[in-house]
Amino acid sequence: MRSIRIRILAILAVLVIAGVGAWQLLPSDGAKEDPVSVGTTDVVTSLDPAGAYDAGSWAMYSNIYQSLMTFKSGAIVPEPDAAESCGFLGGKLQTYQCKLRDDLSFSNGREITAEDVKYSFERMLRIKTDVGPSVLFPTLKNVVTEGRTITFNLSSRDATFPQKLATGAGSIVDREAYSENKLRADNKVSGSGPYVLKSYEPGAEAELVPNTRYKGALKKTGGPVTVRYYKQSDDLLAAWKSGQIDVTHRQLPPSALAELNPGDADQRVTEADSAEIRNLVFNVRAGSPLADKRVRQAIASVIDRAPLVTDVYKGTVEPLYSLIPQGYIGHSTPFFDEYPSPDSKRAKKLLEQAGVQLPLPITFAYRSGDSYTPETKEIQRQLNADGLFKVTIKSVEWTAFQKGYAAGKYDMYTVGWLPDYPDPDTFSQPLVGRDTSLHNGYTSKKMDQLISDTLQFSDRSRTSADFKDLQKLVGEDVPLVPLWQKKDYVLAKPDVSGSQYLSDGTGIWRLWELDWI
Repeated sequence: MRSIRIRILAILAVLVIAGVGAWQLLPSDGAKEDPVSVGTTDVVTSLDPAGAYDAGSWAMYSNIYQSLMTFKSGAIVPEPDAAESCGFLGGKLQTYQCKLRDDLSFSNGREITAEDVKYSFERMLRIKTDVGPSVLFPTLKNVVTEGRTITFNLSSRDATFPQKLATGAGSIVDREAYSENKLRADNKVSGSGPYVLKSYEPGAEAELVPNTRYKGALKKTGGPVTVRYYKQSDDLLAAWKSGQIDVTHRQLPPSALAELNPGDADQRVTEADSAEIRNLVFNVRAGSPLADKRVRQAIASVIDRAPLVTDVYKGTVEPLYSLIPQGYIGHSTPFFDEYPSPDSKRAKKLLEQAGVQLPLPITFAYRSGDSYTPETKEIQRQLNADGLFKVTIKSVEWTAFQKGYAAGKYDMYTVGWLPDYPDPDTFSQPLVGRDTSLHNGYTSKKMDQLISDTLQFSDRSRTSADFKDLQKLVGEDVPLVPLWQKKDYVLAKPDVSGSQYLSDGTGIWRLWELDWI
C-alpha cells in the first residue's frame, strides 16, 4: 500500500516498550465517554474503496467497511469476517469459494447479499482508477454467486488470494448506494465495518461511532473515535504536546521519534519493527532520460543511504538494499551486493556507455511536506555533486502527485510503501509486476514469470528462491532503488488502552482496540 501502506519472519512482532500492566484491562464503570482522538498525517484520497490504494484511505476502510476475510492482530493467516467460511476448491489454487454470513447488514439496515460482494469486486475492476487497488487482482477472471456462496475463478494459481481478500481492496459496498461506473464523491459511506462514519471533513476530521449492526470476526467494536488529520508532522507534534489528541500514529517528526523516552510516565510508547519502506522510482517509458537501464544503474551507483539514515531520519530508519524488506521470506540484498558504496567513477562510465550528454537533466518530484523535503534535497545533493546529473526537484500536493506520476510527468519520484498483508508478494506484484501501481512503465516478461512462480505454493517457504531471483532482477533492471525501511511508533496518553494493537503491519488500523481505562 502506498504510504502512500515485520522484520520477524512473515509478521510484525509488536514490542510494547512501556505500560504493559493493568492499563490493558477493560474500562472501569467510571471510564470517560468522550471519543478517543487519534492524530495522523496520512491522507485519505477517497472514501470509496474502488478509488484509493494508499495507507490513509485503507486505514479508514478497515474500520468502516467489511471484507470477506480479515487478519486478527498478530496473525499471518486470515480468517473469515463477512464470510462464514472460505477456502480453495481442489489443489490447483485457482478456484476460491466463500460462504457469506446470513446475519449481515449495511449500516443503513439493508441486508448484505452475495450479489453485493460480486458487485464490489466487478465494480472495482471496471472503474480501475490509476490510484485504485485493482492491481492486486491480476488473476481474477470472474466472480460467480449462488445463494450465499461466492466463487472466485482465477486465471492462474494464486496462493495469496485469501490474504488479498482481507485487504481494503476486498471492501464490500452497498450496490444500491455506489454507482457501477464511477466513484462515490459525497464523502459518505455505506459499509458494514465495526464503525459508522458519523461525519467527515476531508483533510480535517472523521468522527466514528460503533456500528451496532456489525457481525463478524471481532468480539467488540470499541468506543467512539475521532481521527484528526494534520498536514505536517510538526502540526501533529504540536497537537500531541498541547493535549489536543490522545493517540498519535504516522508520523511524528524524526527528531521527535529519536528522542522518545519509554520511561516517560506521561505517555505510552509502542515501538514495532515495521515493513514500511521508501523507494526512489524511475520513469522508464520511451523518451524518458531514465529509459536506458544504464542510466538507472548509474544513479544506483551514486546513492548513499547513510546520510538519509543518520541526518534526515535521525536513526529512526534503516538502510534498505532490496525490494523486499528484512523479516520477509526471500529477503536478500542485491543493491548492496551490486552497489556496495557510492562510486561516481562507475556511474560516469555507465552514463558514457548510455551515450547521454552530461550533466543529464532529471526532474525529481516528491510529495510535499514532512520528511520528503529534506530527503529529496539530500538525494538531489548526492546526484548533482559530481556533475553527472542536473536534478531539479518539484514539490507536489499528494493527490496531484499521484495523478502526475501515473501520467508519466516526472522522470523520478519517491513513493512510500506499507505492506497490504504479511507476505513478500505485497512487495512484488504491486511494485514491479504488470500494471504496477507505481505507473513507471516498467514491464518484464521474466519478472512476470517470477511473480507467477512465487504464487504457486501455499507453503510460502517454498517461494524463497524465486523471491531472491526476483529481487536480483530488480537490482539489474533498476526500475527503482530501495532507500530505507522504518519502525512503527504509536504514542498514547496513560489513560488510553489498546494502543499497542492499533497497527501491526497488515494494513488494518484497529481503532476498535482503543478505549479509556
